[in-house]
Amino acid sequence: SSKIRNLEVQSADDAAVLESCIDFSLAETISQIEEKIKKGGSPDDLDDDIPSVGNETGAEAQIRILKAKLRVTQEELDSVVCECRKKDEENQNLKSRLKGTEEENSRLQRTMNMQHSQSEKYKMLLQEANKKSEELRQEVIALEKVLQ
Repeated sequence: SSKIRNLEVQSADDAAVLESCIDFSLAETISQIEEKIKKGGSPDDLDDDIPSVGNETGAEAQIRILKAKLRVTQEELDSVVCECRKKDEENQNLKSRLKGTEEENSRLQRTMNMQHSQSEKYKMLLQEANKKSEELRQEVIALEKVLQ
């Protein structure tokens, strides 16, 4: 009950947003239907939607039925708008999480590149040290031959 009241408060804003998005107005449609009913009975395109009890159902009853359908449709619209807002909030949350994840990925990529370059540097130093060690070993062998 309180949820419906909250949705009714939001419905004016939501309806304005909806009307700005599409060229459709439920109130305008209802007034057009009411005019058709007043002019000459029930319009042809409403026969499937409006439950009739034959000739006993008058224009006022049809108007009440249409207004009830309008309220139900408005409630459904409010519910859909509420769901859309929730989805938009969820999308914003996911976008911010994605941005954070991308930033973390970028930071980790830079760290990995730096560590890779350091690894290459240490490999080169190791090769130079091994080369120098081999040269010194050869020198030791040559000196041992000289001493013998």
